[in-house]
Amino acid sequence: MLLFAGLGNPGAKYQNNRHNVGFMAADAIARRHSFSPWTRKFQAEIAEGRIGNNKVLLVKPQTFMNLSGQSVGEALRFYKLDPSAVTVFYDEIELPGGKVRVKVGGGSAGHNGIRSLDQHIGKEYRRVRIGVGHPGAREMVHGHVLGDFSKSDREWLDVLLYAIADNADLVAAGDDNGFMNRITLTLRDKLQPTGDDDRPPPKSPKPKGQSHIRQARPQQPSVKVPEASPMAAMLKKLLGKGET
Repeated sequence: MLLFAGLGNPGAKYQNNRHNVGFMAADAIARRHSFSPWTRKFQAEIAEGRIGNNKVLLVKPQTFMNLSGQSVGEALRFYKLDPSAVTVFYDEIELPGGKVRVKVGGGSAGHNGIRSLDQHIGKEYRRVRIGVGHPGAREMVHGHVLGDFSKSDREWLDVLLYAIADNADLVAAGDDNGFMNRITLTLRDKLQPTGDDDRPPPKSPKPKGQSHIRQARPQQPSVKVPEASPMAAMLKKLLGKGET
């Protein structure tokens, strides 16, 4: 059995916050893989289902972000699971919006939900870090993560949540690189322009060293005129090189 935990804060006030992208990922997985309805247990909302060959318990702690470890730890002990059975989905400000990185172990990087998990279950669990971007200044981080995703964010966010849910079987199988590659390919294919019609036609470069007037004027052929003979005199007059 595996335990997938999505981190966030409970209540409608926080529903669309960047800090709640872990909850959003858990909801997307539950929908995509037809999990059971959400119920309350372990100080959390939980749902059960299967992803590939694995039975999975989805957990959304309702303890608020800073105490997430209490809820996950309670579920882990109840089912007698090791931390290696846990995968946590959460927001990461050090990654640009739409980027996803997976790792096992490591530090909390200042994330209070991860700090709480480290305290309650140790550090050897899988972390799916979902980029929400950095506001640019440390003092703006709190307002950024507790702020709602913008309308422009939804363009990549909806595609990203779909890709996470659709490829959750790779997470369950421990294929972290395969999962990250699938996410990248899905975002590239669904968000970037495709086909020649989506791009403006290339501009023809102007010849260097010529004005537009000179470009438009027909150029006379370069003819070497003999220096002497009757034919030379006639050619000079025709080509404008004779005396006037």
